[in-house]
Amino acid sequence: MLHGIGQLFGSLLGLIIVVVIVVFVLANSLFVVKQQHAVIIERLGKFNRIVGAGFHAKIPIIDRKAATVSLRTMKNGFDIDAKTEDNVTIGLEVSAQYHVSYEMGSGPADSGVYKSYYMLQQPVAQMRDFITDALRSSIPVYTLDEVFAKKDDIAKDVNATVSEQMAAYGFTLVSTLITRIALPAEVEDSMNQINAAQRTKAAAQDLAEADRIRRVTEAKAEAEAMEKAGEGIANQRKAIAIGIKDSLETIQETGVGNDEANQLFMFTQWAEMMTEFAKTGKSSTVVLPADFTQTASMFEQMVAATETHEQANVPAPRA
Repeated sequence: MLHGIGQLFGSLLGLIIVVVIVVFVLANSLFVVKQQHAVIIERLGKFNRIVGAGFHAKIPIIDRKAATVSLRTMKNGFDIDAKTEDNVTIGLEVSAQYHVSYEMGSGPADSGVYKSYYMLQQPVAQMRDFITDALRSSIPVYTLDEVFAKKDDIAKDVNATVSEQMAAYGFTLVSTLITRIALPAEVEDSMNQINAAQRTKAAAQDLAEADRIRRVTEAKAEAEAMEKAGEGIANQRKAIAIGIKDSLETIQETGVGNDEANQLFMFTQWAEMMTEFAKTGKSSTVVLPADFTQTASMFEQMVAATETHEQANVPAPRA
C-alpha cells in the first residue's frame, strides 16, 4: 500500500517537473515583437539575426534577445551657445527629430538596426555633439539680424550635414529646428530701444504725411470754394447789370433823358441803401442833410464824382 502511494507520488512529481521544464522552454523560446520595433537575436553571444513585429521563436539558453530597438521617430532638445559675426553670444534651443534607419542593406550587418545598436554607445550624445559642432561652424558667418532672418536656412544646412554623419551609425535625422534664440539681457534691451525708435520714427512720418494730405485737401477745398464764390459773385454782378439795364430802359421809355434817368436811378439806389442800412440796426447814428432840399446837390456831387472817376480812367490823347 505504501509502496503504491510512493510510486504515484513519484509519477506526479516527475510530471510536474516535466510541465515546469516545458513551460520554461516555451517561455524562453516564444516571444512577440510589437509593431514599429525590431529585436536583435544573439546566439552564444554572437549576432544571429534581426526579427520584426510578430510572433517568433528562439532556442532557449543558446539564443537571447540582445536588444529591442524602437523604429518610431524620437525627439530630443539641446541648448547650445554660439557667437555671431558681430560678436554677440546667443543661446539656441535646438530640437532634433530622428529614428533608426529603415534601410536593410545587402546584409543584416548593413542594416540601420544593426548599426544603431553595435556601432555607437551613446547615439543621442553623439548626435548632439555633431549638431553643436555644425551650428558653431555656421553661426559665426552670420550677423545677429541674419541669424533671426535665416534661422530656418541655417537649421536645414545643419540637418543636411549631421544627417550624413549619423547615417553611418544607422540613424536618420528627420529634421533639425532652431526653436528659440536667446539674447543677453543688455543686447535685448538695446534691440528693443532700436525697434521703439524705429516705430516712433515711422509714426512721426505717418503723422506728417497725414498732416500734408489734410493740408492739401483743405487747400483744394478752399480753392474750389473760392472758385464757386467767384462764379457766384460774377453771376450776381451780371444779374445786377442786367437789372440796371432793364431799369434804365424802362425809365427812358417814359420820355426821361439819359442824364435824368441816371440821376433818378442813382437816387433810387441811394434810398434803398439807406433803407437797408436802417434795417440792419448795426449803427445808432445816421447822418442826414439838415435840409432835404439839398438832396439835388448830393446827386450833383455823386454824378460829379462819377464823371471825375471816368475821366481819370480815360487815357490822355497822343501828341
